[in-house]
Amino acid sequence: MSKTGVLLVNLGTPDQPTVNKVRSYLFQFLNDKRVIDLPWLLRKMLVNLIIVPFRAPSSTKIYKKLWTDGGSPIISHGKSVQKKLQLSLGDQYEVFLAMRYKNPSLTSVLAEMKKKNFEKIIILPLFPQYASATTGSVQEEVMRIISKWWVIPELHFISQYYNHPTFIQAWKEIASDYTLSDYDHIIFSYHGLPTRQVDKVYEDNAVCEDHDCENEITESNKFCYKATCFATTRLIAEQLNLSKSDYTVAFQSRLDKNWLEPFSDKVVKEQAEKGNKKLLIFSPAFTADCLETIIEIGEEYQEIFEENGGEKVQLVPSLNDHPRWIQCLNELITH
Repeated sequence: MSKTGVLLVNLGTPDQPTVNKVRSYLFQFLNDKRVIDLPWLLRKMLVNLIIVPFRAPSSTKIYKKLWTDGGSPIISHGKSVQKKLQLSLGDQYEVFLAMRYKNPSLTSVLAEMKKKNFEKIIILPLFPQYASATTGSVQEEVMRIISKWWVIPELHFISQYYNHPTFIQAWKEIASDYTLSDYDHIIFSYHGLPTRQVDKVYEDNAVCEDHDCENEITESNKFCYKATCFATTRLIAEQLNLSKSDYTVAFQSRLDKNWLEPFSDKVVKEQAEKGNKKLLIFSPAFTADCLETIIEIGEEYQEIFEENGGEKVQLVPSLNDHPRWIQCLNELITH
């Protein structure tokens, strides 16, 4: 019986927490035209002459704090998911793991898959909400590589699954480790994007602001990252019996002010200034804990909260290799 190849793809990580390796990672990542969607020359100058040279040393210090005996968490969690999903799927499938940037690279993993001569390959980016800078970039790179093959198998791309019932159930189960009433406020923090990138989703010069993305999913905004982030939150909040006043949706990791708002760090500060002492933060755009969750939320936001009168920022762990997450991936692949 012919097997189906399954390719899980996450964003990526430096190979080691050294300046040279971090510089190489940032160079590849930030030169992606879907990540920084500026004209070629401007992007090259901004990334290679300003961002990478100045950011690499400081980012290296952060990656050193993040690193574990098993290496980068995004890799160790990814390998665990790959192994558990393989056991869940059985012999009809063969599961592979790649990173969009650095290693294991899409080029090397797809070369390995090519040798298997699969009749069908399923590409599953580990990003629940579609964004051009994440899922779109993975899809484009996979198609670029596979387009050079003489024999191209059947390809199936899974673009987003923020509303999959088992995905939402996984978050509900992870949240069950916490007594929600112990916290003064809950924040759902998603990775930010430039507003111009979400505007590009729409046709006929329409922009995100023209749509009620905070409150509904429609045919026109179903691939709008902002809309799907808010929809993810509503679905989780419903399962947790939260009212709208209990939580705030926010966006982290911004590079400038023209990114999706409200900004997570500002919301954390505002909550402290209101007199709130304990915050619980979910990060449902991340399926594996990484720099943005462990360091940015778990440490940097804790510092901001304390500096402004708060006491405790509690990060809710990502899905990582949770059994319900493995079940979700199985269902996405087999149904």
